[in-house]
Amino acid sequence: MNWDLMEGKWKQAKGAVKQKWGKLTDDDLDLIGGSRDKLVGRIQERYGLAKDAAENEVDSWSLPESETQPRQRNDWQRKTA
Repeated sequence: MNWDLMEGKWKQAKGAVKQKWGKLTDDDLDLIGGSRDKLVGRIQERYGLAKDAAENEVDSWSLPESETQPRQRNDWQRKTA
């Protein structure tokens, strides 16, 4: 995910962030303001995670679904496989 876009659409994204990390408060979300580094830092604080673990959480959450799901073969590929 392009974090520059996230900053611009933070108001819309706050609900999804709150759903994923329920321990984050509304004040946390306001302070984060779409910043990836601030989100990682708050997740570290609230969940007691190491920085690399928090970064992995944020990265896996922010990847497009197509990058996290195995690719399915289309009908043509199934017939020729």
